[in-house]
Amino acid sequence: MEQTTSYDLLNKIDSPEDLRKLSVEALPEVCNQLRNKVIDELSRNPGHFGSSLGVIELTVALHYVYQTPYDRIVWDVGHQAYGHKILTGRRDRFCTNRKLNGICPFPSPAESEYDTFTCGHASNSISAALGMAVAAARKGEDNRHVVAVIGDGSMSGGLAFEGLNNASSTPNNLLIILNDNNMAIDRSVGGMKQYLLNLHTSEGYNRLRNALSRKLYRWGILNDERRKSLIRFNNSLKSMLMQQNIFEGLNIRYFGPVDGHDVTALTKVLKEIKDMKGPKLLHIHTRKGKGFKPAEEAATLWHAPGIFDKETGERIVSDTSGMPPLFQDVFGNTLLELARKNEKIVGVTPAMPSGCSMNIMMKEMPDRVFDVGIAEGHAVTFSGGMAKDGLLPFCNVYSSFMQRAYDNIIHDVAIQKLNVVLCLDRAGLVGEDGPTHHGAFDMAYLRPIPNLTIASPYDEHELRKLMYTAQLPDKGPFAIRYPRGRGVLTDWECPLEAVEVGKGRKLKDGNDLAVITIGPIGNKAAAAIASAEKELGCSIAHYDLRFLKPLDEDLLHEVGQKFARVLTIEDGVRNGGMGSAVLEFLCDHGYKPCVTRLGLPDAFVQHGPVNDLYAICGLDEKGIFSSITQIMNL
Repeated sequence: MEQTTSYDLLNKIDSPEDLRKLSVEALPEVCNQLRNKVIDELSRNPGHFGSSLGVIELTVALHYVYQTPYDRIVWDVGHQAYGHKILTGRRDRFCTNRKLNGICPFPSPAESEYDTFTCGHASNSISAALGMAVAAARKGEDNRHVVAVIGDGSMSGGLAFEGLNNASSTPNNLLIILNDNNMAIDRSVGGMKQYLLNLHTSEGYNRLRNALSRKLYRWGILNDERRKSLIRFNNSLKSMLMQQNIFEGLNIRYFGPVDGHDVTALTKVLKEIKDMKGPKLLHIHTRKGKGFKPAEEAATLWHAPGIFDKETGERIVSDTSGMPPLFQDVFGNTLLELARKNEKIVGVTPAMPSGCSMNIMMKEMPDRVFDVGIAEGHAVTFSGGMAKDGLLPFCNVYSSFMQRAYDNIIHDVAIQKLNVVLCLDRAGLVGEDGPTHHGAFDMAYLRPIPNLTIASPYDEHELRKLMYTAQLPDKGPFAIRYPRGRGVLTDWECPLEAVEVGKGRKLKDGNDLAVITIGPIGNKAAAAIASAEKELGCSIAHYDLRFLKPLDEDLLHEVGQKFARVLTIEDGVRNGGMGSAVLEFLCDHGYKPCVTRLGLPDAFVQHGPVNDLYAICGLDEKGIFSSITQIMNL
């Protein structure tokens, strides 16, 4: 499996303008070198692997045909865009990808003019690109082309269909490229997946139709309105004879399917349809992990494989024996344990069964776990519907992705007091994926919602107890947030028992300062408290709030009556979070301690190793110790 290491062509490409100086015949070798560059770099510096390998030919063809950055390429699911980064002036810096102060993990307009839109989440490319196409038309930039590249399961998201619907009725010349690889992180699911598998259109028919339409435009026989009428007539005829094409049913010209790994053919097709008027969709078939056999054979495993040997394909996996488990694995095993005892429990995940470890329950109870595709809003409302008629859904959505379902939580769950357990994986800072993925806002955005219980476990035992509590009768909407990564307990299994909703814990008594924490960050605080007491000779009480809502009023009354100095610590945004809730309570009840709030700043935290990011935000043990020292010196 030895990879080519010569980059003689690639090293001459400092921008797409250099790429466009090459002959079409040179493009396959550019693709070969670009693919090997991605493999070489990611074998040492981990990142999203399979997705970028699958679009190498498309990336080269796009930058070859279009005059980027003047022409706009809007990527969907930004982990497809590593080849794009290398071709657009970041080749020599690509070794810093995802590292602290290195290049961003996803396309970022702040980093490069070639990165036209933020795309850490999924399904937004069509809407954003349509906006750009309309803006170009409004400004008279008739020669500016806009292309949306959507793939890796993103077409299952509702926003993609909203964009398609609007594109069909708004004057524009947008090109949508559907990168169909039958995958998200896990294998794609749903009717759209099956539809795309079954969709066939004659390439000869498309070429004849395109040539005829161009001639009719030149002769003045065909205009945009007549074109739409012809498409509607054509679709009516086809609907009587064969399966309707959903895209042409929306008055969006459909081309394909095309081999997405034939760069020469792709270049030719893009040139042919580049200047056609009206919205268009090019359907290409690609293979996730293309060009690296292990990734082709196990796409889910190689979505983000970590460090690996590029010659043998062996993944370099650290020895985790004797280490605490991942929080997600504790969740997955506990969910299965609960589901065995409670037949009402079902699992719901938006395309993340392996990421959130719901695949553990899925393996044993496939009829009780629902992967709904990249559709977080639907996941929540679907869960609400099941809860309304007697089931008990555990709906697991990463914290930053749950932002996309905010209205669904309020309108479809909380108002009706439905017993849906919202499991917010990846709460807090997540590390190298950066600001689009940090679970920074969930406590602040969930706290104002009536009828909602919000909890965060101190450790793995607490997570199991909170999950058990949430599935008891009449608990209503119940949110449990927990971080990415490992916990603190090697003996994570414990008896499943209930905790009293709205009750925290005093972990340690003290007299000089009250420290209030919520969630696993309390462990860092406990270590800092021990160091501070030893070095400063002070007495510090430590409270684990456990529930953000409802608040433990008895605990907070005790704090307000006893302490003149209070420190709150959380791994969410400081504004509007747990510290704000504590401050509001103390103020409302006439207490006037000096309250210091530690949390994430009013800024988007960059990407980098998670421990480095917590240190930068002053939320590691050293930073908490420093804050305690400053408070005690006041």
